[in-house]
Amino acid sequence: MNSVLVASNRGPVSFTVSDDGVLTMKRGGGGLVSGLSGVVRDDGVLWVCAALSDGDRSAVRQAPGGRLDHAGYDTGALRMLDIPVATFHRAYNAVANSTLWFVNHLLYDIPNSPLFGTKFQREWESYRDYNGAFALALAEEAGHDARVMVQDYHLTLTPAMLRAERPDLRIAHFSHTPWAPPEYFSLLPDDVAREVLEGILGADHAGFLTERWAAAFMDCCRALLGAEIDRAARTVAHEGRVTRIGVHGLGVDGQALWERAHEPDVESNMVALREQVGDRCLIVRIDRTELSKNIVRGLLAYREFLAAHPEWHGRVVHLAFAYPSRHDLPEYREYTASVQRCAQEIEDEFGTEDWDPLILNVNDDYPRSLAAYRLADVLLVNPIRDGMNLVAKEGPVLSPRAALVLSREAGAAAELGAHALVVNPYDVTGTANALHEALVMPEDERASRRERLEAAATAMPPQKWFAAQLDALAL
Repeated sequence: MNSVLVASNRGPVSFTVSDDGVLTMKRGGGGLVSGLSGVVRDDGVLWVCAALSDGDRSAVRQAPGGRLDHAGYDTGALRMLDIPVATFHRAYNAVANSTLWFVNHLLYDIPNSPLFGTKFQREWESYRDYNGAFALALAEEAGHDARVMVQDYHLTLTPAMLRAERPDLRIAHFSHTPWAPPEYFSLLPDDVAREVLEGILGADHAGFLTERWAAAFMDCCRALLGAEIDRAARTVAHEGRVTRIGVHGLGVDGQALWERAHEPDVESNMVALREQVGDRCLIVRIDRTELSKNIVRGLLAYREFLAAHPEWHGRVVHLAFAYPSRHDLPEYREYTASVQRCAQEIEDEFGTEDWDPLILNVNDDYPRSLAAYRLADVLLVNPIRDGMNLVAKEGPVLSPRAALVLSREAGAAAELGAHALVVNPYDVTGTANALHEALVMPEDERASRRERLEAAATAMPPQKWFAAQLDALAL
């Protein structure tokens, strides 16, 4: 039995299956996986996750009890859950990504959505079943008085379900997203909103990336549940239980990131990128094609910058890495198409025979992204709303000279804003002006800002972040 467990939708590895049935394992994607993989494995923590693909399901079905480490895979202690495909699809796409994500990132087109009818009620039942599968697996795997770290908006109901199964456990929930204020969170049906809040309050400790998101959660508990809030003590009391609220701003492991970014595959990508762009200045963005990342407005800001500053024509290139995300959802397919259209319009308007003003990369390529960080003169991070945004923290660690243009709506702005050029993500002209300011920033100011950004970005690496939450469960 295990004394420390982590639960998340996505795990540290994923599998693909070839036509002849051969399974290939690779590193899992996403910021949560990047933040947790090293520390969880090093400490021998059991990770419980869901099978996301046909390859994952094939691997699980060949592993005893879903334990991939017991099937000979070099994964660390890992149990993967083979949740029925239809249940997973409704829980993941319809509820987690199309409802809870939209609510907490304030993404709804309010005149037209959301619509909560009988279809959603069926989807919500699947979300319950999905959370119940995690609660059952954790209850089976956890030793007496074990500590369980439940991650993110996919698993908001798991803490309360797990507590009902195993009241001896110490349970934490951590939200890697923002949290909506009560007036927006209450777009959810009343019973669903209560269930989400009470699900998280089943934990002993509920963690958030910033004070702002923690305060919004407490406001929701007071407004929608009538819970007692103690802001000074950071506690929520509801129906005889007290949940402590913690703020843990996840940072990056600077040394590990630096070492990975200097491996041969990254060096070769640096050579290729430099050959492609020459000695021009580089504005870099690295994102998933996610609605909240605000890629289109970032491209429009670059377009305005080029229109306003013809002196930069031929002297600057925008490397825009926009990796595919959630293509099962029509909103995301349409957004990806908008990104591609906007990029083509910039090329058509400003490109010449010897200058491509914009390079759009839509293939997920981690070594190439690390190479771009190292070459960046400006890093653009302009989300509409973001729980933290590790790109804003990784860039200053790897680039010797990049200035950071950062949205005030990114959680990272709480820690990095004093040393970045902070922008309103909806203000395209303001962002265009900030890009110019970043490019012409004097070298001494650039170096001073970057040094302070790096210090802030590495202040809470994943090891310390994880340990702080474990310590909170020991109180």
